[in-house]
Amino acid sequence: MPAWAFCVTIMGEGGDGMMGQARSPEGVKLIASILGADEERLRRAESLLAQEFGLLDYRSELLPFTHTDYYTPEFGAPLVRVIVAFEPLMDPELLPVIKHRTNELEGGNSDRERRWVNIDPGYVSLSKLVLATTKNHSHRIYLRDGIYAEVTLRYQQGTFRPWPWTYPDYASPPYIAIFNRIRHQYHRQLRSRFPPSADGEDIQFKPRRKT
Repeated sequence: MPAWAFCVTIMGEGGDGMMGQARSPEGVKLIASILGADEERLRRAESLLAQEFGLLDYRSELLPFTHTDYYTPEFGAPLVRVIVAFEPLMDPELLPVIKHRTNELEGGNSDRERRWVNIDPGYVSLSKLVLATTKNHSHRIYLRDGIYAEVTLRYQQGTFRPWPWTYPDYASPPYIAIFNRIRHQYHRQLRSRFPPSADGEDIQFKPRRKT
């Protein structure tokens, strides 16, 4: 028997052992953080993302980016960030595909010496905020194709809450409020249950095939 061929047994509420059943995950809400120093270029990036992943149904106000000067040499100053969310729900399995696509969009918004915007995609579910990254760390899980996932915030007792590793900006009250609003919107979508599409499937983002 190969080493990976094993199953996990969990205990039911009544104490009886039962084998866990693998199920397809529910669609989650795609979000993107767009960082830069030029508001016009931020708007351009929003437009490109909407063309790629669907209509936006949330856009934050411009958020001053003051927690670090790491990006200043590349993007200039003052830096601002906008957080957007997309109406179509996505399969969380597609996060690596989406991260690679946003990296391509970043490259298309550059002058070959530096990028004009930084795009960090992720998703909101009822229980957490997940961000995609190319950087490994002890608290990040490898997905595929060089992409890792980080659970940046957890939802507990009526609000999102940070972890010890959460970036200071994402742990701040303005960001917590933003992701609470996005989660509320997502919860409404789940409750309303989008009508099925023509082929009978739920509305979900699917990556475009390159021609």
